[in-house]
Amino acid sequence: MTEPDLKQQLAERFREVNGDHPMSDADDAYTNAQFVTLEELCAAHGRDVDAVRRLMLGRRLPLPGYLRSDGAEMVPADLFALADEAGGVELLEAWFTAQWADPDTGKAEWNAYLSGQYVCLHAVTPAAIQRKEYLTAAISASENEPDAGSARWYGRLHALVDELDALEPAFTAYDRLRFGGPTSRDTCIDAIRTRFPRR
Repeated sequence: MTEPDLKQQLAERFREVNGDHPMSDADDAYTNAQFVTLEELCAAHGRDVDAVRRLMLGRRLPLPGYLRSDGAEMVPADLFALADEAGGVELLEAWFTAQWADPDTGKAEWNAYLSGQYVCLHAVTPAAIQRKEYLTAAISASENEPDAGSARWYGRLHALVDELDALEPAFTAYDRLRFGGPTSRDTCIDAIRTRFPRR
């Protein structure tokens, strides 16, 4: 299979997962600042780009986070870090899913990881995924706490929001298209800070 065929297959898989939404100049600029092209990353790590595309298509590594408007596959600079930590790509799935006590949850998170849609984290690790889930749930439930509105409650809430803020990048307009609405930053950081400003 020639390189253009693999690149085209990967683009088609990406659109199956994310939908076919346009990337604006602002979206491209955001991805250029936050991600690297697959070709650049492979060259820097001495990896064959076609072999990596095959791993993505074979559900061994996650899909790109974005396709730039010129078709470049944009990936996080630490794309290979988890596989290296696991002892190799062939061991990654078992290592990754074992980070959750419940096997079904681990499998579901593995599938989410493979989608490439964890663009909501600066570092896509099981620990960061679990922490984000905890923080978003805690922030969403905060208004139902018995002491909601108190000074102590405000302090706890903003500590949670600040921690989530440190985990998440800014997102871009393209993300709101593919996710069909607001991002977790919109709902759990920006909206909370607007509704409950620091005292």
